[in-house]
Amino acid sequence: MSDCIPLVVHMSHEAGIQVGGAGAVLAGLLSTQAYWEGVARTLVVGPLDAADGVAMERLTDPANGIQIAYSSLHGIYQGVQEEQRAALQQVEQQYGVTLLYGTRRFGGFACELLLADAAHAQREEANQFKFACWERFGLDSARQEGSAEYSLYMALARPLLAAIGAIGAGLASGAKYLIGHEWLSIPLLLAAAIDQPGQWRTIFYAHETATARRLVEERPGHDTSFYNALDKAREWNLSLESVFGNQDHDYRNPLIRLATRCDAILAVSDVVVDELRFLGGRFANANIEVVYNGSSAEQITLEDKLVSKARLQQYAERLLGYRPDYVLTHVSRLVLSKAFWRDLRLLEHLEKGLRKRGQSAVLFVLATSLPAGRRPQWVYAWEEQYGWPVAHRDDNGDLAGLERTFYYDSLEPFNTSASERGSSVRAVLVNQYGWSRERCGVRMPADMTFADIRRGSDVELGQSIYEPFGIAQVEAMTYGALTCVSSMCGCIGFAARSAGGLARLPNMVVADYVTLPQGYWLGSPYDALRIDRGIRDWIEGRNSERAAHMLLARLPQNDEQRQALLESGCSAAQMMSWEVVARDYFLPALARAGTQSSE
Repeated sequence: MSDCIPLVVHMSHEAGIQVGGAGAVLAGLLSTQAYWEGVARTLVVGPLDAADGVAMERLTDPANGIQIAYSSLHGIYQGVQEEQRAALQQVEQQYGVTLLYGTRRFGGFACELLLADAAHAQREEANQFKFACWERFGLDSARQEGSAEYSLYMALARPLLAAIGAIGAGLASGAKYLIGHEWLSIPLLLAAAIDQPGQWRTIFYAHETATARRLVEERPGHDTSFYNALDKAREWNLSLESVFGNQDHDYRNPLIRLATRCDAILAVSDVVVDELRFLGGRFANANIEVVYNGSSAEQITLEDKLVSKARLQQYAERLLGYRPDYVLTHVSRLVLSKAFWRDLRLLEHLEKGLRKRGQSAVLFVLATSLPAGRRPQWVYAWEEQYGWPVAHRDDNGDLAGLERTFYYDSLEPFNTSASERGSSVRAVLVNQYGWSRERCGVRMPADMTFADIRRGSDVELGQSIYEPFGIAQVEAMTYGALTCVSSMCGCIGFAARSAGGLARLPNMVVADYVTLPQGYWLGSPYDALRIDRGIRDWIEGRNSERAAHMLLARLPQNDEQRQALLESGCSAAQMMSWEVVARDYFLPALARAGTQSSE
């Protein structure tokens, strides 16, 4: 880009604290040299939840990189000029919000941070904004009164816009960009269009399609059903609502549809583009550009990898009584979309091949329904009492939420069957983040760190039913791991484009749970809706066997093969780095958006 952009404002629900994918995108993008060479001033804005004690502790943790210049919540005012302080206080009084202003570091760079707590926002001001959205865009907020989340982000919109002006950001000359990450940011984009028309280039940054995610998760056929319906609907020129019915009962859907009022839409993968087009209406001709997610993983040597793998093998030996030849991992949130049961289906087939070779393996599933985790002293006690994390219990705070379903329905039956066969392939659910002796018990090696589970893994699994990109799977390749992803994982498109085709990227194995067997004919998208759990189970059983055979063929047998995977993975990750994303995708997309008009 020839000219430096004067101002970019990013709105995200993870502006202050990284929790998931949206925060990872901010952290990756805003830590690149290319971004800061193309943008003069950056402001990250979002919500503040003063009632969440854990969140507030993380916010003020020095490791989070935040310096507070103004916060009425903390009684800090000295970091801003008197004029600015008065302007921020006026916003707080008018809208009934609490503001925090300062800076946040991303890598070696710092941007401005602006957060607002709207838990006690003025109801009249919020209602006036809702009415303005009804008048201008036909957004029926009365239908969404039961959603606290919807109401919160509608109440946040005008105070955040006013606070941006209070710190002088709105006065920047030249093109100003307001980028909304995910559907929660759309109220702010609408406020800018209503209150400050023509002053901002508004961009919606789609990290997923919330309507599509919900339908994939809710329907028993999951991705097998949904993406076949999408593909067939494209042939028939039908929209999502023509196939699945009206979706406005989901408060996110009406907001997402208004993303078409922006000057441009960015999507993290080709899959998300297809999902957005499927929504129909103005999305059919909307300006949508792919801006992939990137990789920020480090480069390591083969010696580094083998040291980390040895720690994982030692931990497995202490837990299971054998030292595995291969270590498989799946590190993720424990949510339905991650389809952890597919890991065990794959492992069943993989076990047969390894048994013929006389080899062993372990799968470490590092996932939990409680991100804050359990008290370490509880973990120590469970470890001694009944062998946590190999065994789990349901009556003492050990298992929670979807952990119960995964453990009792999938993992425990697999291990029981393997034990009866005398197999040396097992799965272990470590439902405690931290991956250290301090957090996970005395049987974990004393020098183990989280970096080891990334560096030492031979295979990272990620066969999700819904995965708009899959940053973790891309980063695993950097460490020389094989990565097994489902065919609708968004990172496949970027990987294929970067490597010149998946055939040239031995680190990535694609498990296809969407393509139907030969002879299974769909006459219309409505036929795809009849794909139920029974049909999906049958397809998963068949296709996971194919994926297992591909993995068996690529598992390294010696250091020479491990080095080759490390080199090919590093090469791919460099071509998919955040620097590449910022330079070749994000900044050019902003330049093109500067010439677009949504109205």
